[in-house]
Amino acid sequence: MAVNPGSNTISMFSISPTDPTILTMIGQPADTLGEFPVSVALSTSLKQACVANSGAKAGIACFNMCPQNGLMPLDTALRPFDLNQTTPPAGPLNTVSQTFFSSDSTMLITTVKGDPTKNNTGFLSVFPVVNNAVSQTETRSSPAGTAVLFGTALLPNSSDIFVTDASFGSATLSLSSGNTASTLSSTKIADQKATCWAAFSALTGTAFVTDVAVNHLVEIDPASGSIVKNLVSTNGNPGLIDLVSAGKFVYALSPGNATVGAAVTVFDVSGGKGSKAISFLALRI
Repeated sequence: MAVNPGSNTISMFSISPTDPTILTMIGQPADTLGEFPVSVALSTSLKQACVANSGAKAGIACFNMCPQNGLMPLDTALRPFDLNQTTPPAGPLNTVSQTFFSSDSTMLITTVKGDPTKNNTGFLSVFPVVNNAVSQTETRSSPAGTAVLFGTALLPNSSDIFVTDASFGSATLSLSSGNTASTLSSTKIADQKATCWAAFSALTGTAFVTDVAVNHLVEIDPASGSIVKNLVSTNGNPGLIDLVSAGKFVYALSPGNATVGAAVTVFDVSGGKGSKAISFLALRI
């Protein structure tokens, strides 16, 4: 699935089972009902996708995923976020960050950044899934101490959510039965510039976060909020953005800059929690 911010559409692709570099679009790009889509959530159990727009028309629209015909609209109007934004949005503050389904697909959750310079607090949006459809009724909450909610990682065997906050570091949030979020723990990262992306490793039982302007990988205990390890990389990247955990590795993308190309950095965490992770460049573009 891919969002197309320039055309306000979303596209669905199939991946070849024998060659993952071969992608084939299914059907046609679908209208997101809003402007500047930035994030998409998938539920295999519901066979649905929901896309978050962050421009002048901000909000959520959902689709059925059809293997033969692609994306079939489920909505005729957005579940709106009144961000008073432009298209493209002026950010990164006061924009939609990430939309995702809970692990059991009973709710659609979205992080939305605030703007501390304008006393505008970010929020966590929750739409419950009712009768196999994402509801139009939303619950919003601004967990204590948070302001610029960004990336997320679901914690296994729990309804808790690990989130980054670009203004200070990260936090672990708990959702009440009424879908209101509260802060269980928080982590201030002293040398951070903009902690934005997160991943959870089943091998280490810890979360990892990156910073677009600091070339480090920070390992955090989501239960206590304590920093387990701050691994500063010396491979020349200006910083790291999106990341994923798989088995004994954490893969992180660096956007590069005017002098250094984009890169994929791989961190070996096979030693377990707090181990001296080894990093190496897998690809420089």
